[in-house]
Order: sequence, then C-alpha cells, then structure tokens
Amino acid sequence: MNSVEADRQNALTVWQEAGFNYPSFSPTHTLGEVRDTFGALTSAELADTSIGVRLAGRVTNVRRMGKVMFWDIKDTFGGIQVFVSEKQMSNFSLLEHIQLGDIVGVHGALMRTQKDEFSVRASGIDLLSKNLEALPDSHTGLLDTEARYRRRYVDTLVNSDSRARFIERSQIVAALRQTLGGRGFMEVETPMMQSLAGGAAAKPFVTHHNSLDLDLFLRIAPELYLKRCVVGGFDRVFEIGRNFRNEGVSTRHNPEFTMLEMYQAYSDFLGMMDYAEELIRAGWRAKGGGDVLVGDAVIDIESPFARRRMDDLVAEALSVERAELTLDAMHASLRGTKPDTWGETLLAAFEEHVEQTLVQPTFVTHYPVEVSPLAKRTVGEDSMTDRFELFIGGQEIANGFSELNDPFDQEERFKNQMLLRENGNDESMMFDQDYIDALRVGLPPCGGLGIGVDRLVMLLTNTATIRDVLLFPTMRPNKNAP
Repeated sequence: MNSVEADRQNALTVWQEAGFNYPSFSPTHTLGEVRDTFGALTSAELADTSIGVRLAGRVTNVRRMGKVMFWDIKDTFGGIQVFVSEKQMSNFSLLEHIQLGDIVGVHGALMRTQKDEFSVRASGIDLLSKNLEALPDSHTGLLDTEARYRRRYVDTLVNSDSRARFIERSQIVAALRQTLGGRGFMEVETPMMQSLAGGAAAKPFVTHHNSLDLDLFLRIAPELYLKRCVVGGFDRVFEIGRNFRNEGVSTRHNPEFTMLEMYQAYSDFLGMMDYAEELIRAGWRAKGGGDVLVGDAVIDIESPFARRRMDDLVAEALSVERAELTLDAMHASLRGTKPDTWGETLLAAFEEHVEQTLVQPTFVTHYPVEVSPLAKRTVGEDSMTDRFELFIGGQEIANGFSELNDPFDQEERFKNQMLLRENGNDESMMFDQDYIDALRVGLPPCGGLGIGVDRLVMLLTNTATIRDVLLFPTMRPNKNAP
C-alpha cells in the first residue's frame, strides 16, 4: 500500500470509528435538476424561500479556508458547490477527512456565496462511499490507453471527453429506436444462443448447454430469426443487440459488437438504402450534429449518398470497361489471394482497389451472387444480386439487400455454402432446414438492413478506434494483476 492509499485507509478508519457503515441516501433532486429548477434565483430570493434539499454526488474539489470548507460535488447530470461551516456542523473535524473522490450526501438550504456562486449551505453531511484510491487529475485525465480500457470506470469518471462520447452513443441508439418506432417497426428479441450459426459469413463462438447436453453457437447475426418473424406476420421488425464473431481484434473489430438489423415486408434494397440515410442522419442530429471528420476529410451527412455499382467501381479502378472485367484481368490486378470464381474475385478486387477510396458516403450496389447467399438475384443478371453495402470514410457502415424468398434457390445456395465448409472455409454458412421450411410457408417480398452501431458511433463522434466507443472492450488478461 502506497502512502496515498494508506492515508485514505486511515481516513476510512476515522469514519468507521464514528459509526460509518456505507449508508443509504435518497436525494430530493439530481444536481442538474436543482440547478435547472432554482439556479436562476437571486441570493435574496433564495434567502426568502429557504429551499431545503438533499443532494448527493462525488467530491471533485476541496478548498479549506479556516473554519469553512468549499466542496464541489458532481453527478451524471451536473454539479454544485457545497458550503461547509464549522458553526453549523458539529462534526466539522470529522468532515476534514472527506477526500477527493468520496461520495457524500448533503442536507441543506440553497444559497449564493459572496461571489454569487450557486451553492448549498450544508446542515448535515453523510459519507456514503469512500474512495480508497487516488484518482488521476481531472484536468489531465487518465492518459494511459490500456488503463482507460481496463478501468473504464476511472476513465469515464475523470475524462470528460470519454464520458461525453458514451452519452452521445446512448443518444444515437435512442434516435435509431425512435425513428424506427415512428415508422411502424416493432422491436423484437431473438435467440443469442442458436443451434446453427447463420445469417452471416463468420466463425462463431461455441458454448455448451449442460442440461440438454447440447453444443450451441453464440449468434453471429439475428437475420434468419428476424425473417422468420416476417414470415409469421410481423411485417416490420428490428432488433438492436449484441453479435459475437470469433475473429481478430483491430481498430474496427471487437469479438462482440452491436448491430441494428431491420426487415420490412413489401420493400427492397432500394427502400433499405433510403432507411440507411434516414437513420444515420437521425443519429447525427440526436448527438447535436456538428462536423463529421475522417482524418482531414469532412463527411457530408446531409446530402444524398452516392449509389454506384461494384463492377463499375472496379472497372474504373482498373481503367477498363465493365465488359472487360474478366477473371484473368482481375487476377492480374490482385497482390494477394486469387479466388476461384468471378464473383469472389470481383469482391477481392473491390476490397483491394476501391474500398479505402470511398471517403464520402457511397452505397456500393449489385454484389456477386457467390458472396451474397441470402440476397435476391438481380432481374436479368443472374450473376448479381440486389445487395448494397454503405461505405463512409473507407469502411463499411451498413449492409442490406432484397431478401431472397425463393426456398428452392435458398436451398441450393445453402448447399453451395456447405461445400465451401467441407473445403475448409469455416466462415461459410451452415445448412438451416428450418429456415427453408419457413420460406416454404412464404416470405413476402422483403428488404433487410443491418447497421454496425459501433462503427456508426465511431463515425459520428470522430473516433478512430472501436475500443473508444465500447464501454468494456475485449482485452487480454492483465499479466500484472494479482
């Protein structure tokens, strides 16, 4: 125990000897409420009305001036100054053992000091919880990056930027829900433990149910269950929740992440692009607007987003006509792995030559059927699908398509995915007979959209790494921990 911790432990002992035992406390107002309700009153008005309050918060500043002390306390919603006078506090000597970071409950009347500072004159003070560690300076904050992620509770306590970012995240997610609710969508919940991992191309986590003696997968996507809901007569459904993919960690990837997925009967991929724009703008406005920056580029959120075909973008990047996008021509342009099929190669060429160049919002449409096993084929182009992905700042933000509702075509595509699995691709989809059975009952023409909530928050809050928008990102065990 270092000297600071020892000093704080000694202060706790003094309080315990006085009877402290982590008491309960019921405030009459949050600190934001008391300031909003009474903060405009003058000193004379406060004196005339003698407004008594019970307030609670964490001590962020302590100033001693002879027989009086001034504390600043804060909660989520605001802050206030506490005026502590020896004349009014019989336990003044005990209160001298209040330290930065302690949580206190204050009884008293509202007042203004001689410097006109809105305050509460304490007539009683309870220590509610003792801080036993020295907090980083509130001006410099917690600077160590790994410590910020491992001890997020300290990070958000002392770093106002970090705390504000998570408040903005909450505002963005609330705006997504509000927008979809206003459009008649019903929020539903689908299983996170599934007997088959489906709805995306990804490697799942495996868990085991002891009572059923059954291996289960943590979901990689809720898609197939949400479309079952549409089959079941719920024409507009959405879910905002966690997905889990057994993949690497990077500035854009975390093994568990949040997705918004939505499905609307009698819509298509064109309608889903409209929804994507509306939802992103709603999230942007909810956190107060402002410039959206990716590096030095200012992203234009308000103008209509560009819509470009994937094959056109690749052809432009290779300086050829669309008709000249042969397998050999695209293979020759690739530095890495050269896939076997034309569709997989088109996607590889797009990812290598185009993706990072899409800074302003761009819907990339018409993905090859080989890489889109759940999307409807484009009429007149059997090799392409009515699918899009939205790219902003060089990264994917959203994915959507006209949902494949032909059970026979879907069955063949599942079989093709199983062949890929047999050849060693553990990210290919599994064959889901129950989903085929659901399609046989009848899925209406349907549009589907998925938005990566974490990446959207990164974009709208000008954040470079996904760990900064996750309260508790996945970390390796701390080797230095006891």
